[in-house]
Amino acid sequence: MARSAVGVIFSNIQDQNIPELSKHRTIASIPFAGRYRLIDFALSNMVNAGITTVGIVTKHNYQSLIDHLGSGKDWDLARKDGGIILLPPYSNETDKPYTNRLEALKGITGFLLHRKEEYVVLYDGDGVSRMDIADVVRFHEENNADITMVYHEETSVESHYYITVQPDETGRITSLKINPKINGNAKFNMYINVMVVRREYLMDIIQNAVQSGYSSFGREILAKNVDSMRIFGYKFDGYYANISSLARYFKHSMEQLDKDVRDELFGARDIYTKVRDSAPSRYIEGAVVKNSLVSDGCVIEGKVENSILFRGVKVGKGAVVKNSILMQETVVGNSAKLDCVVTDKNVSIRDRRNLAGCPELPYFVSKGTML
Repeated sequence: MARSAVGVIFSNIQDQNIPELSKHRTIASIPFAGRYRLIDFALSNMVNAGITTVGIVTKHNYQSLIDHLGSGKDWDLARKDGGIILLPPYSNETDKPYTNRLEALKGITGFLLHRKEEYVVLYDGDGVSRMDIADVVRFHEENNADITMVYHEETSVESHYYITVQPDETGRITSLKINPKINGNAKFNMYINVMVVRREYLMDIIQNAVQSGYSSFGREILAKNVDSMRIFGYKFDGYYANISSLARYFKHSMEQLDKDVRDELFGARDIYTKVRDSAPSRYIEGAVVKNSLVSDGCVIEGKVENSILFRGVKVGKGAVVKNSILMQETVVGNSAKLDCVVTDKNVSIRDRRNLAGCPELPYFVSKGTML
């Protein structure tokens, strides 16, 4: 167990990757797989590793995140000492929100200073995985590492900013590149924004970076010091989904319809989320549902195929919903037809409307829209 570690989750740091869904919320609070939010995976991985204090770095649009987290009891983090701690987007020295990761880290030095844990687990809110964080911390300790970066083998990337690493036979990273050109479908090791570092060492890094006038954690600290620091790479071989665009969100959401993927992601260790007391879904006579995830409180009169329906979705009589993701309280009118559509919350689609996109460019309907 990683009881000697404190967690830090960056809830906004990747918002620009998926502006469609982060317009009204942080990327960490984007709904996923019918009943979860992206932050549930980071929080659950930490809790399952025995981490009982998690600081969540905010910036803007975090009302949805606060509503979802509540007191933290659904993750067993409603505690007198520790638990979930929301961290503001600025330090005591300035009232301006951070503009990069290094400034965000500088803003939480007060939080880190008052903690007693030996290690810090830094985690972005844009990834979906079921990861043994305690094993990552053990790996860090066994190698006497200064920093441990978790990486995953990939063949493509869509993020505007990414880091690739190359470890030697001992696991020590000997090459670290920012946004290198990727050739075709060649495999490469992509850092997945999960890092373990000793708490006091991290504070020294931040202090030195501030004194040196640095502005980039990746370029001016990691890449610049890859030879002098003991930076190790922990390879994560399990299922990992990077939500770096609307197309990626659609792709990885559709993967949840595969039982093998669901079993790997939601299997042995629990993924926790906010519990809601909703009525069971109702399937009206004539309804047809095939290969779909249907959450509580839905009412289905039409046909749903290869789709994900969040809580409270209504599909009217004669409507056909295929290859689509309908978020909470979406209403699909009678005889409407949807194919490769993503709706945000509280969308209303009138009778006989036809909406269609494709996996590479799904048709997106923003929150509260009536079509």
